[in-house]
Amino acid sequence: MAWSWATTALFAVSALAVTFGASSLEGVTIVISLALFAASLGVWAYSFGLAVVRSSRGDEISVPTLFFLSSGSAPTPVRRQLMGSLAASVVIAVATVKANPFSALVPMLALGLAGLWAARHGTFPPRRPAARPGAPRASGPRPPVRSSSPRRSDGRPGQ
Repeated sequence: MAWSWATTALFAVSALAVTFGASSLEGVTIVISLALFAASLGVWAYSFGLAVVRSSRGDEISVPTLFFLSSGSAPTPVRRQLMGSLAASVVIAVATVKANPFSALVPMLALGLAGLWAARHGTFPPRRPAARPGAPRASGPRPPVRSSSPRRSDGRPGQ
C-alpha cells in the first residue's frame, strides 16, 4: 500500500509542477510518467501470473475481485487505501493530461499494485466444481451421449 501512495505522490509532484508552469521540468515529468507506466507493465504481469497460480490451486478469481478488490477479496481498510490511491492518480492524470499527455498512463500502476496485493494476500472463494458431463441441465438441448470410458484432452480413449 505504501508503494501505491509513494508513486502517486511522485507523479503528483512532477505532473502538477509542469501543469502550473514549471516548464523546465517537462522532460523529467515525461520520463517519470513513462517509467511509472513501464513499472506497471511488470507489476500487472506478475500479479496476473500469481492470480493464475492461485486460480489453478482452486481459488475463484475474477478481474473485479483481483484488480478492484470487490466481493470481499480485501479488508475494507486495505481496499480504501489502494482504491484511494487509484482515485487520486486518476484525478491527477485528468487534471494534468493537457500539459503531459503521458500522465494518462500512470494510473495503471496503482491499479496493478492493487492487483498485486490481491494476488498475494486476497481472500477468494473456492472455485465451483464444473458440471459433470451428462448431468441433466435445467433447460436447453440435451448434450450428446458419451461413452463412460475416460478420455484424454485430445478426445482419444484414456487410461
